[in-house]
Amino acid sequence: MIFGRIKPLDAILATAEKKSLHRSLGAFQLTMLGIGAAIGTGIFVLTAEAAQKAGPGMMVSFIIAGTVCAFAALCYAEMAAMVPVSGSAYTYSYAVMGELIAWLVGWALILEYAVAAGAVSVGWSGYVVGLLEHALSIDIPDTLVAGPFDGGVINLPAMLIAGLVTWLLVIGTRESATVNAVLVAIKVSALTLFIVLAGPAMESAQFSPFAPTGFLGIGMAAASIFFAYVGFDAVSTAAEETKNPQRNMPIGLIGSLAICTIFYLLVAAGVIGAPGLSSQPVRDAAGAVLEPGSRELAAQCAARAAEGFKDVVCSKEALAFTLREIGWPQIGNLLGLAAGLALPSVILMMMFGQTRIFFVMSRDGLLPPAFSKIHPKFNTPHVITIITGMAVALFAAFFPVGQLANISNSGTLFAFAAVSIAVMVIRKTDPNRKRPFRTPFIWLTAPIAIAGCIYLFVMLDHKSIILFLIWAVIGLFVYFGYSRRRSHVGLGLIEVHEDDPDTPPQPVPPVN
Repeated sequence: MIFGRIKPLDAILATAEKKSLHRSLGAFQLTMLGIGAAIGTGIFVLTAEAAQKAGPGMMVSFIIAGTVCAFAALCYAEMAAMVPVSGSAYTYSYAVMGELIAWLVGWALILEYAVAAGAVSVGWSGYVVGLLEHALSIDIPDTLVAGPFDGGVINLPAMLIAGLVTWLLVIGTRESATVNAVLVAIKVSALTLFIVLAGPAMESAQFSPFAPTGFLGIGMAAASIFFAYVGFDAVSTAAEETKNPQRNMPIGLIGSLAICTIFYLLVAAGVIGAPGLSSQPVRDAAGAVLEPGSRELAAQCAARAAEGFKDVVCSKEALAFTLREIGWPQIGNLLGLAAGLALPSVILMMMFGQTRIFFVMSRDGLLPPAFSKIHPKFNTPHVITIITGMAVALFAAFFPVGQLANISNSGTLFAFAAVSIAVMVIRKTDPNRKRPFRTPFIWLTAPIAIAGCIYLFVMLDHKSIILFLIWAVIGLFVYFGYSRRRSHVGLGLIEVHEDDPDTPPQPVPPVN
């Protein structure tokens, strides 16, 4: 049976030991990696999109998305500490629910990471272009800094940053993590400065009406800004490169999530409460709320700007825009500079997670063996890193940030739900296995996480849901056309640690 192809946890751990990556990351580095992956486009860029969907009610949206992630993080922490290997939700699913589910999860994670990295690249482009235009008075043609859906031709800055991050990842994890820690410090400092300056200027009248689109709009905004919380999942993909993962993984996962949530709420309040600005949704002549990222919204924003309106929802650099408008133009430019320097850390972690998932899927025989090839000098999976980088660059060049974020969320939510199910299943099937971290109130925590993921998924726009379903069907064709016949578990092969790295997999009774 398909669902019977389960790879034993002991085999997964033995395989990882044989072809392991260098363990160099501690609890502090993991927390910084999580913050680096999470704090980024969601708060720097998607704040405007959330305001277009929910107005000031996006404060509640952040709480809803953060709550769902908190419950999912507790499930992730148990699995990550118990199974300290690369692969994240893919690996956990393989060990608990079988190969087909694991393949679908891994396939969905491609949407989470590669598409998300493209979204962040587009967000970075918006801030850098805004900085050049405001600080240096350089007018850059829209045709070169926006994709065709945004009224341009190609987003060259977004392609450039994707290529730079790809090179950084190829030269090594240690170097990447060190650079990331510096960029996280810059990013957190910039957001702290924003809170300090925007907080005292807030006016309570700006929060009314609080929910102009009702709870439906708040739910739709939560589904979009859920993108801002996916960084902790990227942390779990680094388990195989973590020192003492049984202790450090839960700290990195939950610690990074808690820090990010506090920042999000404070920054969102600063944007909404800014005097003279509007965080209310922009509507058409008939009073209907326009779709974020659409040409119709762009046209309406241009018309309102000409009339003197200052709408947060129309800005591609909401935080810098807010500071400039409340009397801190130079600080706004500095924040734009900080975003330009720091957002690459988010791209880095998204691509880091993607390449490590491809690495472990290739190691299981589900993808071509070249994907798990390690560079002799840099000790990184360079082949798949370069392939991933090319895909990210293409996403960034031609698609708007909001659409990319929503597509990414669809894959993320599927993976989170799968892990939450896996935690409950393995509690029943392998109750005696050592669990350095146990999810509290598992029979309440995991179902809440699953229900939350389903709720946010159905709140996504129809295009993203349809694209996810199409992507899943393509994945099934790839699995049955290529991966199923080459699976090591399906062939009755299991890898164990040997002194000779070239020793072939050892045979075991086949599992069908």
